[in-house]
Amino acid sequence: MLNKIIRYFLENRVITILILVLVVIWGLSTSPFNWHGGIIPRNPIPVDAIPDIGDNQQIVATEWMGRSPKDIQDQITYPLTASLLGIPGVKSIRSSSMFGMSFIYIIFDDNIEFYWSRSRILEKLNSLPPGTLPEGVQPALGPDATALGQIYWYTLEGRDPATGKPTGGWNAEELRTLQDYYVKYSLSAAEGVSEVASAGGFVKEYQVELNPEAMRAFNVSVMDIMSAIKKSNLDIGAETMEINKVEYLIRGLGYIKNVSDLEKAVVTVRDGVPVRISDIAFVNIGPGTRRGGLDKEGVEAVGGVVIARYGSNPLEVINNVKDKIKEMAPGLPQKTLQDGTVSKVTVVPFYDRTGLIKETIGTLETSLSHEILICIIVIIVLVLNLRASVVIASMLPIAVLSTFIIMRYTGIAANIVALSGIAIAIGVMVDVGVVFVESIIRYMEMPENKGIRKGKAMVNLIYKAVSEVSGAIATAMITTIVSFLPVFAMEAQEGKMFSPLAYTKTYALASAFVLGLILLPTLSYILFSVRIDSKPIRKILNYILVAAGLLLSVLYGNIPALGLTAVGLNNLLAHRWKKPGTGNYINIGIALAVATYFLAEEWLPMGPQKGIFINLLFVAGCIAAILSLLWLLVIYYERILRWCLDNRWKFMLLPAVTILFGILIWKRVGQEFMPSLNEGSFLLMPTSMPHTGIEQNLDYIEALDKRLAAIPEVETAIGKWGRVNSALDPAPAQMFENTINYRPEYILNEDGKRERFKVNRKGEYVLKSGGTYNPADGFRLIPADSLIPDRKGDYFRQWRPEIKNTNDIWQQIVNITHLPGLTSAPKLQPIEARLVMLSTGMRAPMGLKIYGPDLETIEQSGKAIEQALKDVPSVIPSSVFYDRAVGAPYLEIKLNRDNMARYGVNVEDLQEILSAAVGGMILTKTVEGRERFPVRLRYARELRDNPEALSMLLVPTATGAQIPLKELADIEYARGAQMIQSENTFLVGYVIFDKKQGKAEVDVVKEATKVIEDKIRNGELELAKGVSYKFAGNYEQQERATARLMIVVPLALLIVLLVLYFQFKTITASLIHFSGVFVAFAGGFILLWLYGQDWFMNFSLAGVNMRDLFQMHTINLSVAVWVGFIALFGVATDDGVLMGTYIHHVFLEKNPQTKHDIREAVVTAGLKRVRPAAMTTATTLIALLPVLTSTGKGADIMVPMAIPTFGGMLIQSMTMFVVPVFQCWWREGLLKKEEKARNTAENSSPGK
Repeated sequence: MLNKIIRYFLENRVITILILVLVVIWGLSTSPFNWHGGIIPRNPIPVDAIPDIGDNQQIVATEWMGRSPKDIQDQITYPLTASLLGIPGVKSIRSSSMFGMSFIYIIFDDNIEFYWSRSRILEKLNSLPPGTLPEGVQPALGPDATALGQIYWYTLEGRDPATGKPTGGWNAEELRTLQDYYVKYSLSAAEGVSEVASAGGFVKEYQVELNPEAMRAFNVSVMDIMSAIKKSNLDIGAETMEINKVEYLIRGLGYIKNVSDLEKAVVTVRDGVPVRISDIAFVNIGPGTRRGGLDKEGVEAVGGVVIARYGSNPLEVINNVKDKIKEMAPGLPQKTLQDGTVSKVTVVPFYDRTGLIKETIGTLETSLSHEILICIIVIIVLVLNLRASVVIASMLPIAVLSTFIIMRYTGIAANIVALSGIAIAIGVMVDVGVVFVESIIRYMEMPENKGIRKGKAMVNLIYKAVSEVSGAIATAMITTIVSFLPVFAMEAQEGKMFSPLAYTKTYALASAFVLGLILLPTLSYILFSVRIDSKPIRKILNYILVAAGLLLSVLYGNIPALGLTAVGLNNLLAHRWKKPGTGNYINIGIALAVATYFLAEEWLPMGPQKGIFINLLFVAGCIAAILSLLWLLVIYYERILRWCLDNRWKFMLLPAVTILFGILIWKRVGQEFMPSLNEGSFLLMPTSMPHTGIEQNLDYIEALDKRLAAIPEVETAIGKWGRVNSALDPAPAQMFENTINYRPEYILNEDGKRERFKVNRKGEYVLKSGGTYNPADGFRLIPADSLIPDRKGDYFRQWRPEIKNTNDIWQQIVNITHLPGLTSAPKLQPIEARLVMLSTGMRAPMGLKIYGPDLETIEQSGKAIEQALKDVPSVIPSSVFYDRAVGAPYLEIKLNRDNMARYGVNVEDLQEILSAAVGGMILTKTVEGRERFPVRLRYARELRDNPEALSMLLVPTATGAQIPLKELADIEYARGAQMIQSENTFLVGYVIFDKKQGKAEVDVVKEATKVIEDKIRNGELELAKGVSYKFAGNYEQQERATARLMIVVPLALLIVLLVLYFQFKTITASLIHFSGVFVAFAGGFILLWLYGQDWFMNFSLAGVNMRDLFQMHTINLSVAVWVGFIALFGVATDDGVLMGTYIHHVFLEKNPQTKHDIREAVVTAGLKRVRPAAMTTATTLIALLPVLTSTGKGADIMVPMAIPTFGGMLIQSMTMFVVPVFQCWWREGLLKKEEKARNTAENSSPGK
């Protein structure tokens, strides 16, 4: 089948070229990168920073304002949770009851469709039995979004339209009204937006503040006033009236339009005189009660958050929102201030995921570009044939474009993980072309094929060469793809995170293989066949090359363009070289120099401050070091292999010890769930004490933001206390979220890539103002618009010299945000925090859940465990905190039923009066155009702001008299719940903590478990009866993922073994080639161990420490590392399969019958395949160097995945000897058995 495909497309080259053109155009159109040059229409695949790994979760939010958490829990949360548990596919239900709000999180199995689950919840809510919930309470289903949906936060600010500078001039009420009724609706209309939630400011209210003395004088009750207000706000329609054959619509206009309308509302009539609202109350416009707010750098702010719909393209949604902002910007109000300054309301973003997405995708694009350049260099060096190098190198971008096409139509979004699948597959993709082209070159160099370059003979030559190795390549591809089955089998968060990688790697490998069968033979035919025999034409073309190189270098300052000039000059002088191939080797050297220069200029591994020369030396040195080692291996291969065959037992000690060492390291390496992705922002989440009031919380948030804004590396600091008006934000008023956007290390352009700026000969940056700035004179922040962009300039660093990485910035944040009364905060980032909070209920990635019969018992045990955890050596003591559920101060009004009966007052009337007069009851809403404002009734503040004033609240009796509240109830202080958490209806509390730097999560939890158990055993820690606990967060995820991997990884390896068995037809041969997996496995763990050793690579070159350059630190065994190992298992058998297949072919051809002949056959086969095996290993290793040194966003996930592959492939080179040695051993054993059987048969034959 494969041979038929190869021959068809090789003989129909026009069709092949048309397919090539189609793939290139189609791929450029769907590419997430800007590779189209503005010519091809774009329909790019969806783009995001990371996959949506949140739980399959829906949220039901219920508002019952003014009610305590206990009332919310008993009357709303518990009955709703019990009803929702019966929905099909529900895995678990978590809930949170706080002041005035209930949040219920329904987690479904991952196989349940998102919108199907929403419809089932709505059915259940609509079919609740009467009396399940209090009257007037209506639960609402949250937005159709996930934890990653909060993609765009903004504030509304008054700014000068001419300069863009802040001007102020707008109060919090004006901005909040504008946000609620104009900005919110405009942005909600953007395609892909699920919800726009408002934050900060004051909601405008009509407030009717009662005067009890006037009420007593007019003998008017609260109930009378409530009824009057409700009846004073009404428009009606009275059908139509026809006058003179014209139909008129009749309307009765009675809506409240202003304070005067409300003041004139009649409550009753006394002695023929109307008693109006203005006679017994003071009516004004004021701010509504709030449970959350925004602060920007110490100043109160108003804004909102845009939440993207489930399944939408986040980058596209953000762009749609920005288009809407541009569209509505001219219509936003403006005013002229007293000083003549014009202040116009402007939408100012403070969290925009566009930057993170572009920087993350830019990191991958850069890594892919570097990998392709490196592969070109390696191919040139190893093949020593420019035409062959062009064939192989051209396959890479075409295969990548093919992968984008498949991603587009299989629904795989482009994100850091998905594109990493392509990045780690580059080396294997190159191997396909290397093996095919190497086979073609070998056939062309055979004596009988000398002179064959065109026509049918060339077609047959290429066909034979490609078809000879196609079977081995197919087997290698299948084993590589099959090895990734464990990633497809992952579940929950790790499955959602890494399954896109498995798909894209599979697509990339399949694309490379198919293109190798279809396209590569045709390209080889074209390039190897082209010959320009006419000397004049060759001379003209060479002159064109010389001129083009000079022109490009002069016009664009492109030094590598001089390579064209050098090639042209070398070709013109080719007749002067004495040896025939000298000119060709010089051209190869020129091409190699140009490619290396390009790579060094783009990669700059030593840093931009070291200059191009140092970087060029380092890049060339790295590539030369790896290639030299493998080239020496090829040169001395025969000598080493013959020694190994003669000293098999001694040689086998090397792989045996390597494997044993790898196993020992595996057992001791630390474990964690997932490496953290650098988002470019921090989220500081401290909490205040349960009793803290709003005024104190405002002081806290202001102090935090001012301190954060003073850090030079911090670009913006926006604080939020409490919650925004969304079901996705269940924060209590005592919780803070400070979004800290820090500056990138270097100034970036719009595509998320570093931008160069003009410098003079002294290395000083030239400013647009005409001045200069020298970083050596001291750190100073220079805005990007003050610098002059220059492609030949330097990058501009925005961090102080002492700030080396983001951990240093976080440490600065921690040092300045210690405030009395605030807890410490774990290190979190916006996306990470949303995922953690909505998936576990905790505000930290590590924590402990405590279950118990009641809140007091849980609190008692939680505080005891909190103290115990502080003694764990690997835990940061200051990070340990039990989230207090009990401790909020209550004023409880206990009704005296005997006294109430004496005065004829019932409970419902009294409670309604309390609710309206004290808490304030919203009785109706005004209709003022598109705006709607509540009308709230309550006592004046001075009559309800202390218990004594509250006790004098007037309550009407059955006789019409009004008596103070103290005659009917007692007012007492009490402690109560601030927030009540539960899981599947059972109460739960949380103890959160953070690990010390360099410690693994699993090790920390094991250590903490031991400390707690020891303290319980010794009697130091005593848990109340009925209390249980379990560790949660990332540890829980890691335990589940590990248990799954321990099942699916061995199954995948077994399938790889089966594929090898189908190729070689014997279990012995299959196991021989499978041995490469164990050697590679050990190599991966050895490199992991070396990364954690301070002495390893601890030296400097040109002032750059190599451990820092390669980001060497302790790497824990996470799911990302396991994915790297799984990728390694797939390629670990490739060299063995390639070599074993040819050994098998040689044995069939020569059929050796002696021990000497067997060894010679093995050596012959090894020599034939050692070169392509070394080439594949070299491309895989060197292609990973840019990944290992990458520092951009996304590198946190790529580097742990690359380490096992690099270490495994480095050690796996010994497979080139292990496989031949085992093959020889096995074949000699078979020969010995045959000889023994033959001798036995001869001895037993008649006549003997």
